[in-house]
Amino acid sequence: MDNKENKFENLTCPIPISRSEIVSIGHGSGGSLTKQLIASIFVKYFSNPILDQENDFADLSFPELQNGYRIVTSTDAHVVSPIFFPGGDIGRLAVAGTVNDISMSGGIPKYLTVSFIIEEGFPIYQLEKIASSMKACADEADILIIAGDTKVVEKGKADQIFISSTGIGIVPADININGSSAQIGDSVIISGTIGDHGIAVLGARNELGFSTSIESDVGPLNHLIQNILAAAPHIHVLRDPTRGGVATTLNEIALQSNVNITLDETLLPIQAQVRGVCEILGFDPLYVANEGKVIIFAPDHEEKALLESLKKHPLGKNAMHIGKVNKAESNPMVLMKTAIGGTRILDMLTGAMLPRIC
Repeated sequence: MDNKENKFENLTCPIPISRSEIVSIGHGSGGSLTKQLIASIFVKYFSNPILDQENDFADLSFPELQNGYRIVTSTDAHVVSPIFFPGGDIGRLAVAGTVNDISMSGGIPKYLTVSFIIEEGFPIYQLEKIASSMKACADEADILIIAGDTKVVEKGKADQIFISSTGIGIVPADININGSSAQIGDSVIISGTIGDHGIAVLGARNELGFSTSIESDVGPLNHLIQNILAAAPHIHVLRDPTRGGVATTLNEIALQSNVNITLDETLLPIQAQVRGVCEILGFDPLYVANEGKVIIFAPDHEEKALLESLKKHPLGKNAMHIGKVNKAESNPMVLMKTAIGGTRILDMLTGAMLPRIC
């Protein structure tokens, strides 16, 4: 990964690292142990013609740019606790999360770079499990992991492993999807059930005395996004409701676009177990993190085609219309028509309801 310290020189390790070992400070020194770690774990799973050039940089070419494409990029850091949870792990989260950020532009993710901060004593077999998970998710999204860096810190100076990832993609010049483009009259659609990731991670912590079969929804949305853009080419906004949940994400869009957004509580897709856990703990599912869902703002006349396209994809089978965009009479806000016929304001989340979720 960065060859000032971690050169991909002589990548064939005469003594491959054993899965029974643990990460030592020497593995972050830039010397032979670093080369051994990189070759045994990261090159094993991420090898491709770009990465294998062994440079400080990734030399990319985009033939598509000759046909009116723009480059888009996004970066994210991942500090989830626990690092393994039902439905995923920190590695899958790092890949899918950045793929999804690129996809929210309407763009096509192409490449990912990653950096690892690993605590001394971290088990090699767990590191390999994470790398394997990242490879599987990258394959699922049809992207390549092309560069990165590895650092090791002393025992107690981190919490097992942190991963940062940066994505690079392309977006057609005629697509202009962003948070300031919501239009009055737009339908608001979500691709599936709300709050699954946050509750799955919370349950995996075993701190609150409950068990659940809920699995995280973490997954790459890029293929689903390209499908719905073909079916509904006039989509105005795409946003994945991660930290802060659906309510916070909608508040961000309302402010960017200077509109009101009104939800219908009876239409919100929430699994019974998620709803039950939230009721017990006093949480609102609308503020719980998601990692494999997208909120879509589209013209009303494209809603039918959009929903049909979503429901054909495994990640969109539970898609629902949940609200409408209205004119902001004063300050932009998000409102919800409740099941008992009232209306309440949904504010942006203040603070962290569930820390270390993504």
